[in-house]
Amino acid sequence: MCPRCKIISTNLVRLPKAAIGRGEIALTFDDGPDAHVTPLVLDQLDLYGAKASFFCIGEKVAAQPDLVAEIVRRGHSIENHSYNHRNLFAFSGIRKLKMEVVATQQAIHSANNGISSRFFRAPFGFRSPWLGGVLRQTHMQHVAWTRRGYDAVCRNPDVVLRRLVHNLSAGDILLMHDGGSARTPNGQPVVLEVLPRLLERCVSHGLRSVSLPMALSNAQL
Repeated sequence: MCPRCKIISTNLVRLPKAAIGRGEIALTFDDGPDAHVTPLVLDQLDLYGAKASFFCIGEKVAAQPDLVAEIVRRGHSIENHSYNHRNLFAFSGIRKLKMEVVATQQAIHSANNGISSRFFRAPFGFRSPWLGGVLRQTHMQHVAWTRRGYDAVCRNPDVVLRRLVHNLSAGDILLMHDGGSARTPNGQPVVLEVLPRLLERCVSHGLRSVSLPMALSNAQL
């Protein structure tokens, strides 16, 4: 049940040495796309020339293919985050796990000009012992994170930012949410208040945000 554990199957928690040498980090966003929040996240990324990876829920991809296409058009990657994001995903058998992964791949393939995802993140990061085999069959790599801000539950942008930038360095994979973001006391999605400050910090540290395919373009699964 440990999201960053590497014992039961391969699990990417930091970028490879080549990406570290280039001063790269990976911003990743879960649980979208969201019709309101995702376009605003894209606008903020554009302002800083930053690229990211969006781990999307399959049923949301199927419902909003135009938004998925817009994410890709702006230079970001669409990755697989299961079809229904069920709370008990980690307790599924092989057949159900494969259905969730494959159905999402098909939805992404349809919305993304015939291109499927290379990376998968389990809901909440919790993995079944059988998931590794399913991902090998579908030629995918599981991705966790170096650190997360808990922006889906924490309403304080300062706390979320502090968690994300603590010991921030090249090679980090950061987890945020464009879908299901918590709201500040004034009703603003936390991610929208945190992201520009995080991007400023990256610039001041000489770090470049890239998508996972960019960071691992020459890496073997």
